[in-house]
Amino acid sequence: MLKPVIRKNILRTGGRFAIVASRYNARFVDAMVQAARAELQRAGASTVDEVRVPGAYEIPLVATRLARTHSTVGRRKAAKALSAIICLGVIIRGETSHAAHIGEAVSRALMEIQLRYEVPVIHEVLLLENEAQAQARCLDPNHNRGTEAAQTALAMAEVMSRL
Repeated sequence: MLKPVIRKNILRTGGRFAIVASRYNARFVDAMVQAARAELQRAGASTVDEVRVPGAYEIPLVATRLARTHSTVGRRKAAKALSAIICLGVIIRGETSHAAHIGEAVSRALMEIQLRYEVPVIHEVLLLENEAQAQARCLDPNHNRGTEAAQTALAMAEVMSRL
């Protein structure tokens, strides 16, 4: 069952966030980007950088570069450290197993990036069965996973700042 996004009272943050989003399935991804940006702005994020890539498979490479460039791991202080990286994309299954392979590779890579660079990497690269699921999760404001991704990024930024 599809759960609605719950509007949370969020702490004001001055954090710096990055959104890495796929151009593929743009109609759906664009709606998630807009929702994520709105939620970050509502929280008072100081900066929201956006990078677009051709497809979901390319998201981890850009997320790696951002994490490495803006990480404090191995250094005292990173220039313009990121509070979190939000990764947004939509993969819709077709007649072959290609979508599942892409989804698995992206999931594994995003998990590894956050562990290596100690920067929260929020995974909202959705692997969906059909366009109806994409419409429900991306175009419906009550279920938009971009809002949920931003809320998770804000929560993780808060957790990491306390460690």
